[in-house]
Amino acid sequence: MERKENMPLWVFLGLLNIETRKGALILFWCSLVVALCCIPLSYYLHDWWWLGMMVPITLWYWLSLRWADRHSAWD
Repeated sequence: MERKENMPLWVFLGLLNIETRKGALILFWCSLVVALCCIPLSYYLHDWWWLGMMVPITLWYWLSLRWADRHSAWD
């Protein structure tokens, strides 16, 4: 994705190598699946590191995708 004039840096970094909206949706859904899989795994291993990392990353992708959709950032 090319950086638009009004695009915040956090959106640009979140979608840096994503060229299409479909690719961004695939990235979001894959990160959501991994975050959901981390819930039972974290409980079983008593290590919440992966879940604590995947939830904010998934939220970041979702917010970046939402910003790009609202501001017509896709080519």
